[in-house]
Amino acid sequence: MENQFVQILDIPFLNKTKNDVVNDVFHQYLKEGKKAFIVTANPEIVMQAHKDRDFLYTLSKADFIVPDGIGVVFASKMKRKPLKERVPGFELMEEFLALSNLHHLKVYIVGAKNEILESAVKNIRAKYPDLNLAGYHHGYFADDDDTVIEEIQRVKPDLVLVALGCPRQENWIKRNMPKVEKGVFIGVGGSIDILAGHLKRAPVFWQKVHLEWFYRLLQQPSRWKRMLVIPKFLIRVLISRP
Repeated sequence: MENQFVQILDIPFLNKTKNDVVNDVFHQYLKEGKKAFIVTANPEIVMQAHKDRDFLYTLSKADFIVPDGIGVVFASKMKRKPLKERVPGFELMEEFLALSNLHHLKVYIVGAKNEILESAVKNIRAKYPDLNLAGYHHGYFADDDDTVIEEIQRVKPDLVLVALGCPRQENWIKRNMPKVEKGVFIGVGGSIDILAGHLKRAPVFWQKVHLEWFYRLLQQPSRWKRMLVIPKFLIRVLISRP
């Protein structure tokens, strides 16, 4: 039987296509009103977990960890256990929003600056008019502030998009998901900025040649130090090979 997971530096990546992930989450969780914790992990997240055991524990609580980052896919090939494909977090989020629109599901959004969040909400309402946007809140609140999770408890969304950045968003989900009855929680990082039109996603050609990361670097040159994690990650994977 084909392995369902590929282990990369102690992180078990789900070895499924994007379409399979979407179908599994919809039929097993969203449709059934069950809870799930989804992590879209790139090399930066893996390396963060490698140096922070508490964060590694947070990731161990996830129901799905998908390979968002071509570096993770390259790493799986280096280990001779290739993942089926990259599962971009932005595309996964779009698929869930489309399903929420089709099935009139409730969605709640946490994170980003208020003005960016307002723009994203406006664009979501225009693109997904049948989606039930149950609420949203900017990301500028203390981690021990229960205001947001109390509102989520009250409105009972089916899907919760959390854009607080890594590792804060994953830690927030791990800490607060047990407090609610239902909901698929997914960390979406900077995807709200793209939904708001504040950032542009790379054109299809850049995506196909696996240079989406470089396109984002051109938009945000200040990210260059963060990009240094990719070669460090690949070297660590190479060293760890049996």
